[in-house]
Amino acid sequence: MPKEFIVAIELGSSKMTGIAGKKNLDGSIQVLAVVKEESSSFIRKGYVYNIDKTAQCLTTIVSKLEKQLKTSITQVYVGVGGQSIRSIRNVISKELPADTVVTQDMVIELMDANRNMKYPDQEILDAAVQEYKVDSQFQLDPVGIQCNHIEGNFLNILQRKTFYKNLNMCFEVANINVAEMYLAPLALADSVLTETEKRSGCVLVDMGADTTTVSVYSKNVLRHLAVIPLGGNNITKDIASLQMEEQDAEKMKLKYATAYTDNNEIDNNLKYSIDQDRQIESRKFVEIVEGRLEEIIANVWCQVPEEYYDKLLGGIILTGGGANMKNIEKAFTNYTHIDKIRTSRFVTQTIVSSLPDINVKDGQMNTVLGLLAKGDINCAGQDIDANRDLFNDKQTQPDVTLDQRRARQATETPAGVVRTAEEIRRAEEEARQKKEEEERIAREKAEEAARIEAERRKENSPFNKMGRWLKKFGQEIIKEED
Repeated sequence: MPKEFIVAIELGSSKMTGIAGKKNLDGSIQVLAVVKEESSSFIRKGYVYNIDKTAQCLTTIVSKLEKQLKTSITQVYVGVGGQSIRSIRNVISKELPADTVVTQDMVIELMDANRNMKYPDQEILDAAVQEYKVDSQFQLDPVGIQCNHIEGNFLNILQRKTFYKNLNMCFEVANINVAEMYLAPLALADSVLTETEKRSGCVLVDMGADTTTVSVYSKNVLRHLAVIPLGGNNITKDIASLQMEEQDAEKMKLKYATAYTDNNEIDNNLKYSIDQDRQIESRKFVEIVEGRLEEIIANVWCQVPEEYYDKLLGGIILTGGGANMKNIEKAFTNYTHIDKIRTSRFVTQTIVSSLPDINVKDGQMNTVLGLLAKGDINCAGQDIDANRDLFNDKQTQPDVTLDQRRARQATETPAGVVRTAEEIRRAEEEARQKKEEEERIAREKAEEAARIEAERRKENSPFNKMGRWLKKFGQEIIKEED
């Protein structure tokens, strides 16, 4: 019996993470292998700017996973995130004849019109339906309702075309099949937020190394998504401005930094050691850390639409590596005046693993675990020779993705799923072939109708009528003579 497991890869700004896991019958996920590689030299703020180095790192991760699993990997799930991702609202409306009953085809027509919107240098990754306005009433499902006017309210999630193209090209260069691309913020939200939080309204803040992602939910619907180009590395760089290496600044941040310190608790005589010869006053260190962190929190709060300020009954949920800073919840409360704040350091799914990277539960694995939970196609191939050089003798895997899943059109794509460049090309080709077939059938029907009409006209022409009359008259004369 062949092995079965799912592989997911997260392309982060500080590290790239690959994970393999198996879904058990009881709904739990058993993590089988984890591989991490440094990525700061070719991925910045979630943007791939060096395709060759990224492709090489992807190949290394897959090879190391294969070595641990002793099984080839046929395809992987990928998270899409980064600085260029943002959301924008769009409304598509249509006037209807009096008392028209809304059909599913009408709804799909609105969705298609929204998906066909063009944004300069931007690619629509996903379109989240907010609600439909049927005459003057808002409905989540308008099918079957009579109305004269219908409009669809959508939240389009965009990414720069260059970023999207580079991401796809990395996997093509690495010769790695992509089972599915998924919006990383949505996969994360599904893994750390409760249904109650999504329904009652909440803000999910994922604090990463180079970016901070803000997702606003209300009534179980994503209402806003933005990625701020600020993260934990900005605090590290500010500390490094005190004339020290960034690696030393990072160590000091992890050891001494707190998100909030009461002024009365700061010891003016206390100094932190930079190295054997230098020290820094604790008050100055606190001011540097809190100053940058307040800027990050201010930018997060600016991303929350004003109409949801009083609708966040679920509060603010913090996650990611940056959320591990001491007193981080207090700092957010002081600025936003939201009392209900919690830090999610692990996903809600039941995870079984003996690996330290998983069991540390510090929030840094939440996104890749969320991507793993989304997987539904087996990524395992054949057993491999343990003595084979995995780095120089990469086996070519069959394109399992193309065989197992038809290229979906935009309106067929599940929420949060980003169609790959290859899937878009195949979907466009299928749409073109379908259109040509429909045009051929329509043309044949038109030709057949024209032929029948020509025969009818010929049959009813005066000449044919006279001919039929003369023939009948002649037959009657012959009968009389007989």
